[in-house]
Amino acid sequence: EMGIKTVAVYSTADAESLHVKFADEAVCIGPAPSSESYLKIANIIAAAEITNADAIHPGYGFLSENAKFSKICEEHGIKFIGASAKMIDQMGDKASAKATMKAAGVPCVPGSDGIIPDFETCKKVAKETGYPVMLKASAGGGGKGMRAVWKEEDLQNAWESARQESKAAFGNNDMYMEKLIEEPRHIEIQVIGDSRGKACHLSERDCSIQRRHQKLTEETPSPFMTDELRHAMGEAAVKAAEFISYEGAGTIEFLVDKHRNFY
Repeated sequence: EMGIKTVAVYSTADAESLHVKFADEAVCIGPAPSSESYLKIANIIAAAEITNADAIHPGYGFLSENAKFSKICEEHGIKFIGASAKMIDQMGDKASAKATMKAAGVPCVPGSDGIIPDFETCKKVAKETGYPVMLKASAGGGGKGMRAVWKEEDLQNAWESARQESKAAFGNNDMYMEKLIEEPRHIEIQVIGDSRGKACHLSERDCSIQRRHQKLTEETPSPFMTDELRHAMGEAAVKAAEFISYEGAGTIEFLVDKHRNFY
């Protein structure tokens, strides 16, 4: 509608996909495994350069929250339609995001202090946190690289399988751990930040109805919310956005337990 020509990139597995057919140009960036195509920065930059693309829209998942990719786009004079490398460093990686939010004074789920370096440390953190625990891929999303662990006997298998899944999906097998929140609600607060470091929130969306860790519906207002909880979560979301000088529209995601404690 705006008269902007588009270039689609695709793996060999997606050669017949609709986005390839509808784009003005299309470039194959590698074979089916995402680690050899959609996660291959050099191939994507090459595709942009040979088609004289001015900007790259990273979509979601894959490299959309990769600070290195954002920085390389900037170095090549290609507009990265997304967060800056600095902001992604603070918030894109989940372990870094948690550390940043702790520094901002935003409530966080108890668990490991950053990345877990090895399985022995994993066992120690699980004991200190108390079962059940949740292993999470630091680079993860969409439920990939996550394992709920209810007892120590299951921990090693969960550790190994989560790391393998995370490596295959995100090219990174770093893991961290949190206390498993039972019967949670997934509630997000919409925020908007300006270029002067100020932010506001636009209330909540309840995204608790999910299938395989993927949202099916988003409901507002949340039937679980109270006025007091809405106010407290809104204040926390604004505090988070202003702490990192967030600019533009964004979302702060919270887990809320059955007692209405939020993290």
